[in-house]
Amino acid sequence: MTLKGLTTGCNQKSNRSPLTDYSEDSVYDTLEQLRELGLTAVVHTESGRTERFRHYVRKCYDFTEPQLAILTELLLRGRQTLGELRARASRMVPIDSLTDLRNELDSLLDQGYLQATADLERRGTEVDHTFYGPQENKDLEVRSANSAPASPTSSSPAPATSAPVLEESSPAAPTSSSRDTVTPTEDLAELKLELEDIRTENEVLKSSLQQLEDQVSTLAEQVTEMRRELGM
Repeated sequence: MTLKGLTTGCNQKSNRSPLTDYSEDSVYDTLEQLRELGLTAVVHTESGRTERFRHYVRKCYDFTEPQLAILTELLLRGRQTLGELRARASRMVPIDSLTDLRNELDSLLDQGYLQATADLERRGTEVDHTFYGPQENKDLEVRSANSAPASPTSSSPAPATSAPVLEESSPAAPTSSSRDTVTPTEDLAELKLELEDIRTENEVLKSSLQQLEDQVSTLAEQVTEMRRELGM
């Protein structure tokens, strides 16, 4: 991607949290830092007119394609539930079920690239990457298997069936087939995510089209100037 394309992509306003407004200078400085780490490099095209960049994450880390898609989504949007993560990462690489997703997440957890609020088998568990700097203070609070909020109106402990704040419910050990069942609510959530991604892709396409129009306009001006110099 070109520097302008990267800057436009970073500053997209749909489906972003937080929204950013980076300048081309700040994006270039970051690219230089990534180059020093061996994570990006300059690509020399045949035309040689515009400097382009590409990443080398695949060469630096032993990630599977699903794991790379998972980390990309977490780096882009931050902490997410497993359902959200599967729906979004599947846009890049097919992840057929929550069981497949958990297998990839387990590997990332073992390698230290992932953090989770609870066991991956529990509903409502959220996960995030671990590439934050120490000053960002983004460590997730881990909920134990028996954690439950205290009752605000009574000093007695909350019943065992009370659900933690971040959970929808605490069902008894579901079977593999019941965990992966997609409910109508999840279908609606995935459709909304698809719409958001389509809008984002539309913005990228518009930006790419504008870049092409700018390049064509520049070429037309250069041709006109050459014709003028040649007296044509």
